[in-house]
Amino acid sequence: MSAETASGPTEDQVEILEYNFNKVNKHPDATTLCLIAAEAGLTEEETEKWFKQRLAQWRQSEGLPSECRSVTD
Repeated sequence: MSAETASGPTEDQVEILEYNFNKVNKHPDATTLCLIAAEAGLTEEETEKWFKQRLAQWRQSEGLPSECRSVTD
C-alpha cells in the first residue's frame, strides 16, 4: 500500500470517486467497482470502503437510515 492510500485517497482520487458516486452509481456492482478502482488507482477494497462510507454520509445528509435503501439513491 502506498503512503498516499494509507491515509486515504488523494484529491484526484476523491474527485474520481465523487464523480462516480454522484453521476454514475451510488451502488456499483462488482464489475463497476473494479473499473472505478482501476481508474482511481485504488484497490477494490479501498474503493468499496469509500463507497460504503460515502453512502452512509449521503443517507445521513438526506435524513435516511444508514442501512436501508431509498428510491432516490
